[in-house]
Amino acid sequence: MGAGFGGLAVAKALAGSDVPVTLIDHNNYHLFVPLLYQVATAALSPADIAEPIRHILARYPNITVVMGRVAGIDVAGKQVRLTEGDPIAYGRLVIATGSTSTYFGNDRWAAHAPSLKSIEEARTIRTRVLEGFELAERSSDPAARERLMTIVVVGGGPTGVEMAGSIAELARHALARDFRRIDPTTARVILIEAGARLLTAFPENLASYAQRSLERLGVTVMTGHPVQDIDATGVSIAGSHIPAATIIWGAGVRASPAATWLGIEADRSGRIPVSADLSVTGVPDVYALGDTALCLDAAGQPLPGLAQVAQQQGSHLGRALRENLLHGTALPPFAFHNRGNAAIVGRHAAIFDFGGQRRLKGFVAWLLWAAVHVVLLVDFAQRVRVSLQWLWRYLTYRRGARLITVPPRAPARQSPQ
Repeated sequence: MGAGFGGLAVAKALAGSDVPVTLIDHNNYHLFVPLLYQVATAALSPADIAEPIRHILARYPNITVVMGRVAGIDVAGKQVRLTEGDPIAYGRLVIATGSTSTYFGNDRWAAHAPSLKSIEEARTIRTRVLEGFELAERSSDPAARERLMTIVVVGGGPTGVEMAGSIAELARHALARDFRRIDPTTARVILIEAGARLLTAFPENLASYAQRSLERLGVTVMTGHPVQDIDATGVSIAGSHIPAATIIWGAGVRASPAATWLGIEADRSGRIPVSADLSVTGVPDVYALGDTALCLDAAGQPLPGLAQVAQQQGSHLGRALRENLLHGTALPPFAFHNRGNAAIVGRHAAIFDFGGQRRLKGFVAWLLWAAVHVVLLVDFAQRVRVSLQWLWRYLTYRRGARLITVPPRAPARQSPQ
């Protein structure tokens, strides 16, 4: 269940064997989520980071792809129930259904502050950002113009940092000469983080470098400011209201409802507990990985929700299941090998943490980040397209995916005084 990094890695490890595999996903494509923010900021098109699942696995006759949305799991009957169509029987079940955004009980904020978990959300964000500049070009009211050219990003993790930096570059370079009545370089990009600093998963010196890099791009960074309210007119923090036409949510994720499907207890983030071999505790023949699983490292700490974790878990579990089903070999425990955690801040600026004292920042980290992300794309044609577009963008500052493709919103009411 799930054709993200983890589920696809399981399927590929079982590909070409005598084990029949059924891969279920509610989309017909595999999405490279780490680059989704570049779709939202007009740097890439959806086709650059998404590939049809059937095309990826077409040469493996033992794999069947099913496009469907999971409604539940019958553990006793060993069946996966879908919202439409017949249930699908299983001998072993791997749950790799990822995570969704959480608004911490304020779900009404989602209408005004889309998150970044799908192509649809990325297109919505891209439309709202670009639409703000288009409406500002038409407006003769200075206050309205300022609100339309204010973009607020909530959440100081990698998603928020990368999004804020990319929007700032879009306004200050790609759009700088495209308008006649407004100056896009004066757009306000505000990054709000409730905690004391950005990028808490990174060492403090790398996080400080990232903040300085954002500020050099013109991003206003506000740490220690939890959001109090979000509406159609802007964001409220610390008792004050920030008028903004575009608000982007990157402040939290929650695991898919796999625990509900299985009828077991999850942790506060919705993750289901797994043993060292990635089997779900107390549920026979069911395994979980990636953002859905509460998997502990050697120190007893939960593994982070990173693509490399899910991919390593998927490859490990796929190989282990193959040996177990064909030869009766016991499933070995999973061990995570950290290949580095990275975040890009803007042109020439990125941070890379390999653990311990092995750290990189600046241009070299930026090159390494680009190389790693190109290699991780599943299709060779995608790697070529993305590499060429990044090179063109680097040389010219231009972005070619500046399309408004979502219906426009109704005008917001005047913001409160």
